[in-house]
Amino acid sequence: MNITVNHQSGTPIYLQIRNQIREMILKGEITDGAFLPSERTLAKLTGVHRNTVIKAYNELKADGCVLAFQGKGYQVTYDQSGEPEGAETEGQAASLQPRRDTISWQSLIKDSFLDMETTFDDLFSRSYDNGNISFAGGIASPDAYFGEELSGILADLIRRTQNKKDEQDDIYAYTPYQGLFELRQAISMFLKGKGINVRHGEIQIVSEANQAIDFLAELLIEKGDTVITEEPISPDAFRELKLAGANVITVPIDEEGMITDRIEPLIIRHHPKLIYVNSSFQDPSGVVMSLERRKALLALSHKYKVPILEDDGASEISYDKKAVPSLKALDTGNSVVYIYSFALTFAPGICLAFVAAPRIVIKNLSHLISLHLISFDSLSQRILCEYLERGIYQRNIQRICVEYREKRDLMCRLLEPARDMGVSFTKPGGGVYIWCRLPRTMDLSRLIERAGKKGVTFIPGQIFFPYGTKGDQYIRLNYSYPGKQQIRRGIRLLLAAMRESRK
Repeated sequence: MNITVNHQSGTPIYLQIRNQIREMILKGEITDGAFLPSERTLAKLTGVHRNTVIKAYNELKADGCVLAFQGKGYQVTYDQSGEPEGAETEGQAASLQPRRDTISWQSLIKDSFLDMETTFDDLFSRSYDNGNISFAGGIASPDAYFGEELSGILADLIRRTQNKKDEQDDIYAYTPYQGLFELRQAISMFLKGKGINVRHGEIQIVSEANQAIDFLAELLIEKGDTVITEEPISPDAFRELKLAGANVITVPIDEEGMITDRIEPLIIRHHPKLIYVNSSFQDPSGVVMSLERRKALLALSHKYKVPILEDDGASEISYDKKAVPSLKALDTGNSVVYIYSFALTFAPGICLAFVAAPRIVIKNLSHLISLHLISFDSLSQRILCEYLERGIYQRNIQRICVEYREKRDLMCRLLEPARDMGVSFTKPGGGVYIWCRLPRTMDLSRLIERAGKKGVTFIPGQIFFPYGTKGDQYIRLNYSYPGKQQIRRGIRLLLAAMRESRK
């Protein structure tokens, strides 16, 4: 259900919501017997107070379009006559039995899922529809797959399987819950090049960074525990923490990353279970946490015995400066749980990431994973293992950085005219995003609409500010996925949409 709220309109917001739903009912777009979203869910989707939604639904009841059922919600009854059994009537409590002999699945789903912010998923999914030029995703370029090398490795693996002398050569067999032993050894060697000294027993293979955060949250967080994070924050990471029951407290960032000198009072007051940080080329801002801030955060971690969850998937995509050591590499107190994903530097469909942590964490994490999965994809693990062992992955990263740097420079150059409209941005030193700040004179909702009509999509900034602070001033643009011709055409259309969106 797509409801648009115009805060500048003279029509009260509850009537805007009522009018749009009523029109959809009259047109048959919402069928008779369907249940409308819960009051809380629609309030989240429209960004209004729940009482506003209640007033809109009461208007629809007065119109004879819906009836309310206690514990079930609001059901469309436009084509029905009379008061069906179970409906609320004036001065009478509603029955638990709905009008029809149907299951209200919405009432069975946990509120934490119904209330979950899904705008990011919806925008991401729609951004690749109908030939759109998408600046929305954080996906590796198709050119980063280097198909000739991939096909050669696949051919070698298949040939070895066909000529196998023992089960270790079977690329189709299950792998251990912790992940393929050879891959964990190869990752251990890869991490040594990043200054991180961990053994294969301290590494857990997962499919992606989001899955790693999900499993770690289930393992470490109990309902009501506090987690400190940076803001802006990836909506995926925020939702994983919230669904685990965490009380998430955000700390602002600046050009040096999370502002660490404001964290100690929060630690003293809230006794957090852990601190989550996306340390290098942060999503969405592209900021790299400075060395001084990293040392300060580690000092707080050691002083108060608060573990750090470091998400470091973009650290290899660096263009201009020498890389800053990861928190994991700097850690002398065994305090950092490290997450690394290959999503931006390898074929996204070959979904692989890993967690590096103290052995006791990995042991229990592996046991937890065994309760959810039989095995991770064996073939993908063997392909990545070959890439790492042969040194192809490291060489490809150098080529990827050259390509992404060219795309970054192209997009930044094309965005320069936007500065005349008050748009500001900083050329990132790595990663795959440009974080643009819009002037107060530009309407973000109108920009989304105008750009969408022109076939250009991006991610609006409010997605990354879960508590509603200043997100309407920003947009995130991805340059890794689109080709150069798409970047040229897409930015030209985006600039036109910006001009049309000025107040």
